[in-house]
Amino acid sequence: MTARQHTDVLPRPSPATALMASLLPARAVAAEAFGDGHDEDWFGQLLPAEARLMAGAGEKRRRDFAGVRVCARRALRTLGHAPVPLLPGPRGEPRWPDGVVGSLTHCAGYRAAVVARPGPGLAGVGIDAEPHAPLDADVLEMVASPAERAHLALLARTRPGVHWGRLLFCVKEAVFKAWYPAARCELGFLEADVRFTADGPHSADGRYGTDGMHGIVTATLTRAGPFAAVSGRWRVAGGVIATAVVI
Repeated sequence: MTARQHTDVLPRPSPATALMASLLPARAVAAEAFGDGHDEDWFGQLLPAEARLMAGAGEKRRRDFAGVRVCARRALRTLGHAPVPLLPGPRGEPRWPDGVVGSLTHCAGYRAAVVARPGPGLAGVGIDAEPHAPLDADVLEMVASPAERAHLALLARTRPGVHWGRLLFCVKEAVFKAWYPAARCELGFLEADVRFTADGPHSADGRYGTDGMHGIVTATLTRAGPFAAVSGRWRVAGGVIATAVVI
């Protein structure tokens, strides 16, 4: 699975939205930022090793890289960790301090980081965020099995306001981010079978909008590895779909 770049411009919700934190168990710590980052010097807050790594990158890449690391250090501080460089591993995954599991995500207008100390009930975590917008039909064909597409079609009839294809993509990205640090190998889009439940404001014709829509997600892995299934939650708020899964 690979993350995709988005150019969608999202509205900026109130920071009180606490989007990612609302999806996580209490022992996980989330930090997030809405907006484009121009009103905060994220790049200036990078540590020297991180700044050197981004020295030749374009402005958007630097802003995305810096924004999630500023969020990550805020979350790590809550766990009692001093600031440390968070350099990417071979698959782009952040290298967390010893004794920490975590995940990062960014899309246009939103960045978030989640960290936790692993222990019973939480061995790893994966998060992702996407603009709440339709997913291209050719991408959906690539990422969804026939059974998943039938599941999405049923959901679309009962909850038409949610872009279910985009949510599926978002969940599979989160599953990969939980899988890769534990398995140290790739996971294909079709090697995770995803199912959703939905709750929150809705109507048959979607006229109440989708902000506040939320639900539970489960993903069953068809590839042998360190875990066979994960579960988590999803939510739509301020034009963003966010999801978090926990090993």
